[in-house]
Amino acid sequence: MNTVKSMIPRLIDRFRSSETTVMMTFAVIVGIAAGLGTIVFVEMIRFFNNLFFSGGASILGFMGGVYVILLPIIGGLLVGPIVHFVAPEAKGHGVPEVLTAIATKGGKIRPIVVLAKALGSAITIGSGGSVGREGPIVQIGAASGSTLGQFFKLNERRVINLVAAGAAGGIAATFNAPIAGVIFALEVILGDFAIQTFSGIVVSAVTASVVSRAVLGDSPAFAVPAYALKSPWELVLYLGLGVASGLGAMAFVKTLYFMEDLFDQWNFPPYLKPAIGGLGLGIVGYFVPQVFGTGFDTIEKTLNGNLGLSLLILLIFGKILATTLTLGSGSSGGVFAPALFIGAVLGGAYGEIAHLAFPDITAASGAYAMVGMAAVFAGAARAPITAIIILFEMTQDYRIILPLMFATVVSTIIAQHIEAESIYTLKLKLRGIDLRAKKDLNLMRSILVEEAMTPIKELAVVRLKTTLSDLAQLFQDTSHHGFIVLDDDDQLYGVVALSDLEHALEVGKTDATVADICTTSVLTAFADETLDDALRHFGALDVGRIPIVDRQNPRRVLGVLRRSDIVHAYSHALVDKHQREHHLARLRLESEVGTELVQVDLTNGATAIGKRLREIKLPNDCVIVSIQRGGRVIVPRGNTQLLMGDRVIAHVASPWKANLERILSESDDDAETPIQT
Repeated sequence: MNTVKSMIPRLIDRFRSSETTVMMTFAVIVGIAAGLGTIVFVEMIRFFNNLFFSGGASILGFMGGVYVILLPIIGGLLVGPIVHFVAPEAKGHGVPEVLTAIATKGGKIRPIVVLAKALGSAITIGSGGSVGREGPIVQIGAASGSTLGQFFKLNERRVINLVAAGAAGGIAATFNAPIAGVIFALEVILGDFAIQTFSGIVVSAVTASVVSRAVLGDSPAFAVPAYALKSPWELVLYLGLGVASGLGAMAFVKTLYFMEDLFDQWNFPPYLKPAIGGLGLGIVGYFVPQVFGTGFDTIEKTLNGNLGLSLLILLIFGKILATTLTLGSGSSGGVFAPALFIGAVLGGAYGEIAHLAFPDITAASGAYAMVGMAAVFAGAARAPITAIIILFEMTQDYRIILPLMFATVVSTIIAQHIEAESIYTLKLKLRGIDLRAKKDLNLMRSILVEEAMTPIKELAVVRLKTTLSDLAQLFQDTSHHGFIVLDDDDQLYGVVALSDLEHALEVGKTDATVADICTTSVLTAFADETLDDALRHFGALDVGRIPIVDRQNPRRVLGVLRRSDIVHAYSHALVDKHQREHHLARLRLESEVGTELVQVDLTNGATAIGKRLREIKLPNDCVIVSIQRGGRVIVPRGNTQLLMGDRVIAHVASPWKANLERILSESDDDAETPIQT
């Protein structure tokens, strides 16, 4: 077997002309695995659903309807140990873990994740967990592709392609939507539409769809009436629905991450937290049983206009609360189906109100529910193309395309304006992983102006009464091309450039002072802005230097930022980035021993506050990946000063985890020996 494993990559590298054929073969295998995985996963959900709800009714029926509160608790007690002890990657909604594997591990996903994710998610959904099955299927398909690539020792690029192919196959199989599976993999998983990866993803999606259809059937996910745009004026109402969907999507995203933070900060055994979330879910589900499970039956009723306005409004808030309790507490499942559910009931409620107000120009509420499904998902996932395509494939109805596209784009714009990250990438950003940072230019977003500027104490400044002869001498002595001008109170008055002096001498203003020739209308920047922001300032007026001022007192000068300062800071950041990547690569090689991504919040009293990173003796095999400060992600360097409220993200070998947490949050003693955890 080892001989076969070693021969395959050599054959691929030797016969590059046949690489496409080989990768297509792998894509077919991944598609088959994704299709079969979907079938097994769906059957597992049915098994656990019958076990909990049918079996639970027969055993706990003496309690009356209250017994349903216990079911998610029992499910949480079973899922907690799986995601905590077996595969922590199985926690949550799956897609961020796939993106993390691509961004930081070259697409490598542990094979055990397939089993842990399938079992954990099936128990969660089967016991009433308010989550979807697409996230687990994406992770299962991606893990299958990754496992195949690792088995045959393929290079990183090929492994990542198989991961994307597996994700596409998972979406295609679970929703009977091969086109949407392809678009999802390109738009969400890879983030680009490169032709080199397209073929394998298509082959995998088609193969997975064929396999799943053979067993699960070929019918659309939802049976809906024929809807169409009833009047051109209705587009105005769909514009409003797009706005409402964008706001609803962000309410869902913000509540989810609020709930995750709430449970993460709670000092309670993590393997028991899903049971506590299950208790909350059970209480919600007791009063609003429609929130249990994936909710596809409720979605179909909404699409057919069978639910009343008051119930639809209740379900918007009930589903958001139920899903965030389920996932925030650490259970396993997807957010795709909950987003569709929220969109359907939000759109249905909006449509009911619109139809009451304008009965002659509006379609039935089901049309708005259909559009709302796509719009809310697009706003949450920032995947408008996937949202449009998957709705077509799930309903097999293309007659409502204009309002669908309109509302989906509006929702995406609204959500993007509120939060730059999607429901998938926000988790990565909170872990210190910025997918956009793959482009070197975006290093500018992580460097603060105060880190790159020249401080005021190192600058030569001039005063209002400085004579032109003294100014000329200062230009000659320093070889600078401009100076900041301060008034008698050391406040910013303006700037004076060499060209200002030359012009004054040309016109004979030899008796003038700096106050007579300087420019008082000055473009400034704040110290807490990023270099990316500062570059826009430079481009606006084509200046060579910008005074940096205090945000609280815009006339108090803190320093000057020159173009050369930006180049210098960028060069250092690029070197630091490459060094961190090298260090992370080394830690990956040591992952057999085990490394972890750790976050430490610097609260009041932490001795690391006020120190620069170079002053802190970090444990062995530890690298500070990023620092989150006030919603901004900072790339750390040796002179970066830690402040209260910072969240430090570090990659550390497991034996040194406790040392790192102690050094940053409790004491600054040297970490000479590891504390075993």
